[in-house]
Amino acid sequence: MQFDFGPSCAGLRGSFSKSRSCRSVHRIGKRLVIRGASEGRGTGVENEEESSSDHEEGDATISVIPRRNKSPIASEGRGTGVENEEESSSDYEEGDATISVIPRRNKSPIASEGRGTGVENEEESSSDYEEGDATISVIPRRNKSPIAAAEDVDVSNGTVAPATSSSAIPAAKKRQRRTRIPDKPYLRIMPWNLWTILKNYIGKELTEIPIPFNFCEPLSMLQRLVEDYEYSEILDKAAMASDSCEQLAYVAAFTVSSYATTSNRTAKPFNPLLGETYELDRTDDLGWKCISEQVSHHPPVVAQHCESKNWICHQEFSMTSSFKGKYLQVKPLGMTHLTFLSSGNRYTWKKVTTNVNNIILGKLWVDHHGDMEIVNHKTGEKCVLQFIPSEPFSPSKQRKVTGAVMNAKRELVWVLNGTWDNKMEASKVAEKRSQVKGKQVLETEAPVVVWQRRWPPLEAEKYYNFSEFACQLNELEEGVAPTDSRLRPDQRLMEEGLPVPQYEPIWFKKEMDTSMYPIDDSVYHLYKGKYWECKEKQNWSVCPDIF
Repeated sequence: MQFDFGPSCAGLRGSFSKSRSCRSVHRIGKRLVIRGASEGRGTGVENEEESSSDHEEGDATISVIPRRNKSPIASEGRGTGVENEEESSSDYEEGDATISVIPRRNKSPIASEGRGTGVENEEESSSDYEEGDATISVIPRRNKSPIAAAEDVDVSNGTVAPATSSSAIPAAKKRQRRTRIPDKPYLRIMPWNLWTILKNYIGKELTEIPIPFNFCEPLSMLQRLVEDYEYSEILDKAAMASDSCEQLAYVAAFTVSSYATTSNRTAKPFNPLLGETYELDRTDDLGWKCISEQVSHHPPVVAQHCESKNWICHQEFSMTSSFKGKYLQVKPLGMTHLTFLSSGNRYTWKKVTTNVNNIILGKLWVDHHGDMEIVNHKTGEKCVLQFIPSEPFSPSKQRKVTGAVMNAKRELVWVLNGTWDNKMEASKVAEKRSQVKGKQVLETEAPVVVWQRRWPPLEAEKYYNFSEFACQLNELEEGVAPTDSRLRPDQRLMEEGLPVPQYEPIWFKKEMDTSMYPIDDSVYHLYKGKYWECKEKQNWSVCPDIF
């Protein structure tokens, strides 16, 4: 029997649970069936009759029997990532059949010590996926996957460049860039003052809300969008993948990585001016360059183009946003397009919804939720990622992301599991056998880390929780366009910790109405003269350059 996810995978839902081995569970389906564990060791089964389980669907009953251990190394419980195979074996149902997913025992003496997997505890990475009326439980085995683990990427704190890059050039030619910005000044705004501002804007667009200066960070929205490429080395690895489904697994990990910085950055970037641009040329170390422009103000739209020698990525970003009373909700619009030059594979996806919570009281925190569908328009393959809404009082259900890569026939090829603030793992479906003693069986490779976050140092709290890459975005460079975001004086003053000077009106002065019949004691901007005299002389020397 062939398992079919269906044409849309629109019903992808996610939830997490834990077995007593503390492994996380992702759902792509109707229900999860995991059989109880015996007390046996070595094989995880003392009595096959006790460990075998039956599932009844329609007119068919299908049993699941864990495989006996044949490895002298695995027999001690090492190298499997599962102490008891009965705990790890699981089933999913589709139509009139149940398919069991059983981890393959390790036969490698090297992998048995836990090396080469990119995972410290394999039991924690096992997971389930739910799609329509089918549930798939995935249990990993040790790493034999052609997909590369994250060991070949430098994930030390503050390090921006990957350890290896197909686009990099010798270090001697790389530009020395800064690693931090000045500490932010201490600014305080009382919650009730913020409420005074926001209470009249419930249900309205975020662009209409005057957000206090205290809630901003010294970056433009154009610069913030370029942070999507902080982990561009993932795309370089994807470009070298010979298998398109493996490439799609990398692309999925890249899309998740763009959300990592929002876990501890809740400040709002500066709104770009119409016609404002931003360029970032990192061909000397990261192998790509990017140009962005604010092409519309109402509604705000950013056009962006990024290219390397291996891939080209472009997007048109816009959003709708509203204040819901307790949180701000942002729904991104537009689509991202990614093309790999060697294979011609072209992928598209849309970003998921973002909520900024505890606007009035408490500590601000950001969450992302919704489904993301990544499609390869050349091959018809696709990946469905689900960003599961966080549950604040359930640590095991926070910032979770699950997903599945399917080929053009909608057969499961890769399984993805992780969190959008830390790392993503991928497990390849290793084997599909039509019948084993009347049972349908799937086996998966052990998960490998396809993305690992580079956490900023602890002192980054002093400068807006910027990563090293973010600190370099507003660094001054010669030869940029006069419309570049780096040249904004308000943004530059904020980065340097200096107060933004208040505008002094040229033709008006704020004072009380001292006329013969004042209405009240209010202060008004009153005309102080001289405008028409300056016009007659065409002497505009007192006017600031605002364009």
